[in-house]
Amino acid sequence: MTEKRKGARSIKDIPDDILEKLNQGKIESVNLTEWLAVDQKQLLENFLLQQNRKEYLEPILKDVSNLKKQTVNTINEAIGLGIFNEVLKNNDDEFLPIVSGHTSDLVRCWGTYMVGRNNALTIKEKLEKIQQFASDGHFGVREICWMAVRSEIADDLEESLFILSEWTDHEDEYIRRFASESTRPRGVWCAHIEKLKENPALGLEILEPMKSDSSRYVQDSVGNWLNDASKSCPEFVTKTCERWLRESPTKETMYIIKKALRTIQKDRN
Repeated sequence: MTEKRKGARSIKDIPDDILEKLNQGKIESVNLTEWLAVDQKQLLENFLLQQNRKEYLEPILKDVSNLKKQTVNTINEAIGLGIFNEVLKNNDDEFLPIVSGHTSDLVRCWGTYMVGRNNALTIKEKLEKIQQFASDGHFGVREICWMAVRSEIADDLEESLFILSEWTDHEDEYIRRFASESTRPRGVWCAHIEKLKENPALGLEILEPMKSDSSRYVQDSVGNWLNDASKSCPEFVTKTCERWLRESPTKETMYIIKKALRTIQKDRN
């Protein structure tokens, strides 16, 4: 559970004791500033020492040092993949539940890559295992988890869309949102899904059930999905929005449509 504190607005304003607890994995970050401030290499060392797995540290840090570009996301992925490789090497099957249930949100982020990069799993099994991260209470885990499986979703798009279409009526808004966000044709900080850029109608089996979703979190994602699609297939998005407005003239649908058409409207002005 995230602590009831607002968090500093800049890294230099984070209290020393809070930063120490973050790097020790004792607490979650409460905002993006704290999330970016965590020294993941220090957190990894503390975490592995706490779990009596010190021997995992050196090979993982070597992988991190070999990264051409070191950002929060690339380091996060390298550590998650490094832990997974060590788990494989040591037949350490009990470690994933430890990682995925950890107090630190960044440690749980590493767990998403232990699922996403496990080629022994089918896409159905990966999505089943990633669902617990999709419903995580922390914003960082929810964002990293769809990135951890996005390339797999793109590689097996038809089955992924079928599976995720069943998530669109889930009671948890975070899980519904994952179905949309993970399949955005362009997305943010990720490779595009070319098939959906060329033929966004493939995504309607996910979008249709959520065209009047009660959650603003989901509405934003659906609107952004269609806005992505509008950059390559504006006519499809315009016609879809016109149809939705006839079929579902609710304030929720109208909010989604406004977001969906923003690039088209901008280009017209």
